[in-house]
Amino acid sequence: MILCIETATPVCSVALCDSAGVISLRESRENKSHAAQLTVYIEELLKEQNIPVSGLQAIAVSKGPGSYTGLRIGVSAAKGLAYPASVPLIGIETTKSMFRGIKNEAIKKYDLNSKSLFCPMLDARRMEVYYCLYDREGNTVKNISASIIDNDTFAGYPDSVTIVFFGDGAEKCRDIIDRKNSVFADYMISASHMQAPAYEAFNAGSFEDIAYFEPFYLKDFIATVPRKNIFGN
Repeated sequence: MILCIETATPVCSVALCDSAGVISLRESRENKSHAAQLTVYIEELLKEQNIPVSGLQAIAVSKGPGSYTGLRIGVSAAKGLAYPASVPLIGIETTKSMFRGIKNEAIKKYDLNSKSLFCPMLDARRMEVYYCLYDREGNTVKNISASIIDNDTFAGYPDSVTIVFFGDGAEKCRDIIDRKNSVFADYMISASHMQAPAYEAFNAGSFEDIAYFEPFYLKDFIATVPRKNIFGN
């Protein structure tokens, strides 16, 4: 079994999976709940299945891009579990698991053809989003970037091509992107969507170096300055 950890967005999600699918899942949509909930969810899933950390095939973690704090918490927990138990660590691109989580349902729901594109979007503060483009087979059409979206961002793609926008960054772009054949799909990120890419990486022997593995932040963390002086000056 592989333990999958997803903390790249405000959703805190943990899934225990085998090669056939998801065995058990715990998740919360409560904002900033990662620090309080993550270890509790992990302990509950392992206890429920009566399996020690050392009995896992691997631990998979969403490596980003996404929330700086969320990624730090998830990756730190994954490394802290994997290293002492000598369990392989797998890093999964957040946008890749998002694509795998929505692909089949979106193809049926929106009657997508072979030329359709998928655009996972993650909120990157203010009007920026992290996004990329995949074709229907999961091949990368545009690499991940942090961008401020405007009406010309997708002008290079023919209006005849349907683009499915989804993720917590897509909603704030809904009124900005004005192109034909644009679909804004309901989607909530989940560790359960990591099952397929995690086992693909496991079978390929694609593991991270636990000592040196870091989240894929894409851009530097910028600390904000409090608007109000806490000392009242």
